[in-house]
Amino acid sequence: MILIDSVEKQQIKLLAKTLRIPSFTKYDSILRQNDSTLTYEKLILLLMKQELAAREINRHTRLMRAAKFPYVKTLSEYDNTRLHHIQPAYVNELSGCDYISKRENIIMLGNPGSGKTHLSIALGIKACEAGYHVKFMTAARLVNEMTEAKDSRNLLKLERALTKVDLLIIDELSYVRFNRAQSELLFQIISERSERGSIITSSNLEFSKWVDLFENEMMLSALIDRLTFKSHILNLNTKDNLGRSSLKTK
Repeated sequence: MILIDSVEKQQIKLLAKTLRIPSFTKYDSILRQNDSTLTYEKLILLLMKQELAAREINRHTRLMRAAKFPYVKTLSEYDNTRLHHIQPAYVNELSGCDYISKRENIIMLGNPGSGKTHLSIALGIKACEAGYHVKFMTAARLVNEMTEAKDSRNLLKLERALTKVDLLIIDELSYVRFNRAQSELLFQIISERSERGSIITSSNLEFSKWVDLFENEMMLSALIDRLTFKSHILNLNTKDNLGRSSLKTK
C-alpha cells in the first residue's frame, strides 16, 4: 500500500508539472490542515484557489522583473509634503491606472530632488500590480539602445518590443542633449505610442527649455504635442522653486 501511494504521488507530481499546476502537489498539506469531513469538491476548490494565488504572485514577479526598475519605490514612501501644486489625492487617483486603459500620458516636471523618479517608479509598480506590462528606461538609455539597434539593424525588433508594453517610463529627459539622429529616434518611438500606449516622462526643465535638449525645434514641437495630447501634467516643483515655475497642473 505504501508503494502504491508513493507511485501515485509521483504521478501527481508529474501530471501537475505537465499541466502546469504545481500547487496541486501540495494537496497533502491542505488535507492535514482541514478536518476529515473535507469533501472532494472543497479540496479541489482549495487547490484551485491556491494555484490561482500562486499564478498571480508569479505574474507580478515576472512583470516587475521585465520592467527593470532601478530600485523599488512605493507611493506610501513618498513624502506628500513635497507636493505644493497638486493634491495627494490626485496622485492616488492616477495609481488606479485608468490613464493606462485610456492610453493617456503623465508628464512630471520639477526641479531636482522633487521626487519625479520616485513617483514614476511607484506608479509603474502600481501598473505591474494591476497586470500591465511596464518598461522603465532613462531617456539616455532609451536613445542609446535605439542607436545600437539601428546600427545592428535590429531597430524594428526593439520598436516592436517597446510598442507591446502598456506603459513606457522615460525618466530624466533633461540631462543629455540629443543630436538630430537621436532626436529622430526618440520622436519615432513617442509618435508610435501616441494613442496606442501610455508614457510617463519626467524632466527638470519646463517645456520652453526643451530646446536646449534637441537640435530640431520643429521636431521638438511635434514631440511635445504628442506627449501632451491626452496627458496629465504634474508640476512637482518644490517651494524653493516657485518663482521659476510657470507650469499649471492639469
